[in-house]
Amino acid sequence: MAGEGKLFLCATPIGNLDDVTVRLVKVLRQVELVAAENTARTLKLLNHLAVRKKLLSYHEHNKAKAGPKLIDFIAAGQDAALLSDAGYPAIADPGEHLVRLALERGIEVVPVPGANAALCALVASGIEAAPFFFGGFLPRSKKRREDTLLLWRDLPATVILYEAPHRLLTVLAEINRLWGDRKIALARELTKIYEEFFRGSVSESLAWLAAKPPRGEFTIVLSGAPKPDGGQATALPPLEKLRRLLAAGADKKDSIKKVALEYKISKRELYQALLKSDAEGKDEE
Repeated sequence: MAGEGKLFLCATPIGNLDDVTVRLVKVLRQVELVAAENTARTLKLLNHLAVRKKLLSYHEHNKAKAGPKLIDFIAAGQDAALLSDAGYPAIADPGEHLVRLALERGIEVVPVPGANAALCALVASGIEAAPFFFGGFLPRSKKRREDTLLLWRDLPATVILYEAPHRLLTVLAEINRLWGDRKIALARELTKIYEEFFRGSVSESLAWLAAKPPRGEFTIVLSGAPKPDGGQATALPPLEKLRRLLAAGADKKDSIKKVALEYKISKRELYQALLKSDAEGKDEE
């Protein structure tokens, strides 16, 4: 084979093997080498597709050594495919390091589309799909995680995150405290038999998870920061916005509906907050 080869970034099924594309099968049959994050898992996929290829282990812990080796292989004129455990390589995945190495060497990088957990969750969330921001996995340390959440708190876009089950409740509690009780969708087991969604507010999701301990990796979709009030630089808290409308003589039911829609929170949640605030005010008198 004359000249340089190509690096194919192959999206793999995130659960349901019926999501394998015809193009993926063709590419896997075409390339001389398959690099994979988990070779045992990838071998099962290749066996399912009746494809036999040489496998190379490429993951976060060996990318510094395996990456240049793979690039040299491609530069010598051989095509290679990069596969992650599920979904797209290079998204919350060490594949992005390999892509940069390939581009630095002038190697052609070819994406081969397929399933993706973030987009699957987004389009089925019921939350505004555009614009959106993908944050991947949050930092593990509490300090760095909270710093990151504060940095992203005011993004005027839907936010998509990935999270492990053992950290999910902690992360959602931090989001509720730092961002407020926003609209949320949680998705797990996407495309699988037990695919499941929760849609509601952050506080409601915490109650749901408390009664049903989380299992499996979750995709989190959160509504963006409330839009500025009247074009001003910063937005009023939803309860304060509601009180101003009521003070101006607006109908309570209509005002609750308007504010809930503007801030993407539930009417019941806003009404309960108003009742609680009024009760606390009477107690102080």
